Amino acid sequence: MNTAEAKRVLETALICTPEPLTLRDLGVLFDMALSPDTLKTLLSDLQLEWSGRGVELVRVASGWRFQSRPDMRHYLDRLHPEKPPRYTRATMETLAIIAYRQPVTRGDMEDIRGVTINSLIIKQLEDRGWVEVIGHRETVGRPALFATTRQFLDDLGLASLDQLPPLDGSEIQASALGRLDFDALSASLPPDAAPSQPSQPSVAGSLPTGTP
Repeated sequence: MNTAEAKRVLETALICTPEPLTLRDLGVLFDMALSPDTLKTLLSDLQLEWSGRGVELVRVASGWRFQSRPDMRHYLDRLHPEKPPRYTRATMETLAIIAYRQPVTRGDMEDIRGVTINSLIIKQLEDRGWVEVIGHRETVGRPALFATTRQFLDDLGLASLDQLPPLDGSEIQASALGRLDFDALSASLPPDAAPSQPSQPSVAGSLPTGTP
């Protein structure tokens, strides 16, 4: 199989599969005959070929996928003009604290926010698949330690936590609660982003992978 045909196979699989595909998944397409380095080269070539279009090929935490570019958001919103309720600022602030300070306990979060955190906020984030308990702190009461998930990175179009806006040294609180654009973050969710709400904000910069 030549390079052009291999890229055609990769392109088809990535467009038609609803979930991100790992290098191993993509290798299966070729009976594992192509090395990971070769696949990465082909994927880089595809990224360049799609660079001038409204859809781009990106790597997120779970693998590779096609998604719409952020500047297409204005037009895609016309397909779903009704905006659903967004997550509250308290929810987004709690998520930001977990993302930047993880692993953290609920007590840590409350110390940073300076207010009591409603348990429903944590549950909402867990139900969405954005945070999870990864252990317990060895102290009185053994409080649960929370961290973000791979789903959190995928939904925001990130490959790793390193792509979050940087923090300035000790200014954790100001950065975690102020540097993220909470309105944009709340709006930039995939179609199923609010499980308890009836409508669908779509990813700012994301389309279902089966829709070129």
